[in-house]
Amino acid sequence: MKARYTTMDMWNDLISQYGYIAIFFLLTLGVIGLPIPDEVLMTYLGYITSTGKMSYLLTVLFGVAGSIVGITISYILGIKLGEPFIRKYGPKFFIKEKAVKRTKLLFHKHGAYMLFACYFIPGVRHVAAYLAGITGYKYRPFALFAYSGAVVWVLVFVTLGNRLGSHWEIIFSFISRYTKIMLIILGIGAIIAILYYFFFKRMKSST
Repeated sequence: MKARYTTMDMWNDLISQYGYIAIFFLLTLGVIGLPIPDEVLMTYLGYITSTGKMSYLLTVLFGVAGSIVGITISYILGIKLGEPFIRKYGPKFFIKEKAVKRTKLLFHKHGAYMLFACYFIPGVRHVAAYLAGITGYKYRPFALFAYSGAVVWVLVFVTLGNRLGSHWEIIFSFISRYTKIMLIILGIGAIIAILYYFFFKRMKSST
């Protein structure tokens, strides 16, 4: 508990000094693989937007930008340095061998869709882009799925924090206990909501 609030203090200091730039770099580093609890951070940022201290739109935009830059750096490292790099240096960025094998299996089964869903699967998010680069996955489909996944991922957690307001810390206990299940459910829920909005709602309005 103490470490958690120490982290909060650090976030507050960074955000108060550097504002949206801090959001950008925190999410960039978190997606690359540094031990930053991205979901908790984004939910907290959502709470801050509910107080009016930060803009909801700018928070989302800088969060998405940071996530996109982070996953793109991982993709480029995969292309340039290959699998030996991730096996040798991955553990230093908390990327374990087990996560690499698991992501390989998911990538083989689901292909490009994995790049979209990876944000909502702990351990996989930090590996998927490296493997996409290692396997020579073309940039255009990579960008389509990985970047759209970044948009949904950031929107889900920032909006959640914004709606929960002062009760945003509820998300912390859920993530701690039910990380995998909760993130997958949130991801599925977000995808359904987006599909409903862009397809069913628009089709209904056009008739």
